[in-house]
Amino acid sequence: MTALAATPTRRRVRVGAGWIGLVAALAVVALLGTVLVFGGWTPRDALDPESPAPDGTRALVRVLEQQGVQVVVARDREAAERALAAAPATLVLRDAPMLSDEALRRLRTQARDVVLIEPRSRSLDVLLNGSTLGGVVDEQTVDPACEIPAASGAGQARVGELYLPGPGVAGCYPGDDGFGVLVANEGADEGATDGDGTVAALDGLSVVTNRTLPLDGNAALALGLLGRSPTLVWYVPSPADADTGAAAPTLGDLTPPWVTPTMVLLLLAGLTAAVWRGRRFGPLVAERLPVTVRATETTEGRARLYAASHDAAHALGEVRAATRRRLVRMLGLSPRTTPEHLADAVAERLGADRAVVHGILIEDLPRTDRDLVAASDRLRDLETSVRATLPTERTPR
Repeated sequence: MTALAATPTRRRVRVGAGWIGLVAALAVVALLGTVLVFGGWTPRDALDPESPAPDGTRALVRVLEQQGVQVVVARDREAAERALAAAPATLVLRDAPMLSDEALRRLRTQARDVVLIEPRSRSLDVLLNGSTLGGVVDEQTVDPACEIPAASGAGQARVGELYLPGPGVAGCYPGDDGFGVLVANEGADEGATDGDGTVAALDGLSVVTNRTLPLDGNAALALGLLGRSPTLVWYVPSPADADTGAAAPTLGDLTPPWVTPTMVLLLLAGLTAAVWRGRRFGPLVAERLPVTVRATETTEGRARLYAASHDAAHALGEVRAATRRRLVRMLGLSPRTTPEHLADAVAERLGADRAVVHGILIEDLPRTDRDLVAASDRLRDLETSVRATLPTERTPR
């Protein structure tokens, strides 16, 4: 009795422990997600000045600071403009597609020098007098082959992306389809704050990242281009820096005018069809539930289904199951008695052959409707014989 009572208790304990474990796991996942989203680890992009990853540039920032250069990381346009207005500085700029041409020119006029570390065609065209992108080669070591002090002092360096210089722009580190570094001396007439102001462009992934900075003369080249001023403003553009009116068009701006009324018309047509063809509210039948169905109707309906399916074996299985249930009650056996044990009990009760009783109650399979009728008759006769062996109960007066 104690063991039977303990079994439900253990089951409840296991179920409770499972729920507690599930809630704890969800809490841990929620905590990790909250930490990552609100104040936890923040992933940095390539060429980010605070990233220690192989494609970050924190090593270059640390080297510049050791050389006495104050590095200001500006992650929005207003911060970059404030830092450039405070003192003559070098501006490091990645590709900024969200900025207009006028915004790029304004930043150029505020900086003493500009170094483009991930230039694209538009920024090259605007800031380097019509220069364009050239080819791309596998990283290789190239001689400077130019008179630019930063390049000639660095010696050999790595190149990857190449550029084609515009008028008045010098190229260094030549390749088959362009140069690895472009430098233009803007001069005071271009709006720079210093007559020696320059605009340079190089492939930052091949020169200034934490992975490539120690290779060949990359470090000397980076210091020569980025360390010309006491202050370096490293501007990391963000989508919030987009100029007013330069925001990306919405889906409504890109679609033709007839799309919106067409969608509204289709929605109204769908709602009309749903009301027209949808299920009505209220009871499915007029009479009150529950509906009483006579047992004979149910039996006849199932019989017709069995006859239509021509599955004699399944039909006989249903008849056998009902016969076995009645025999179990008649013989006073447990409801969990197996068909084999029941057949043995019936054979012993009747003194009949066990194989014959097993065939009637379990094993024989009909192939035709005739076999089904014959098997049903044998089941009926077997049940009648068992009932005949039972003592007759007299009704008390």
